[in-house]
Amino acid sequence: MATRNLSDYDPSRVPDASNMIFGIVVAEWNPDITGALLDGCVSTLEKHGALPENIHVKTVPGSFELIYGAHQMTLNDGYDAVIILGSVIRGETPHFDYICQGVTAGIARLNATSSIPVVYGLLTTNDKQQALDRAGGRLGNKGDECAVVAIKMAKF
Repeated sequence: MATRNLSDYDPSRVPDASNMIFGIVVAEWNPDITGALLDGCVSTLEKHGALPENIHVKTVPGSFELIYGAHQMTLNDGYDAVIILGSVIRGETPHFDYICQGVTAGIARLNATSSIPVVYGLLTTNDKQQALDRAGGRLGNKGDECAVVAIKMAKF
């Protein structure tokens, strides 16, 4: 369980993003969750100076496809950071484990091999309420957190 609000951070410790370009890849699966993550992410990027025309959003069908989408964005020399946003909710089969492990390994590999950071914004929850709590609910919005991480890592 999250021990802090995902939207809590010190704005004074976030660099100016006005000269940065961001790629965001969002999974279409669980759209009420991923849409809220995207809204939080975009608004936080803009809050720190990113221009709307410098925030490029692409969608993929599901969370596993986030790897391919992020990889394609890392091949574009124009991005300062790429953010993936998705939501996998545990079900009755081991599908949850395979998807979560696959996406985690794929994004880790991209971070180790690409020249720009890829920020991991995949919610992996036991139920829908836990996802809602982390997508603008009582525990904040993981999209906000991902935006701050992307700005900081782009400046790294």
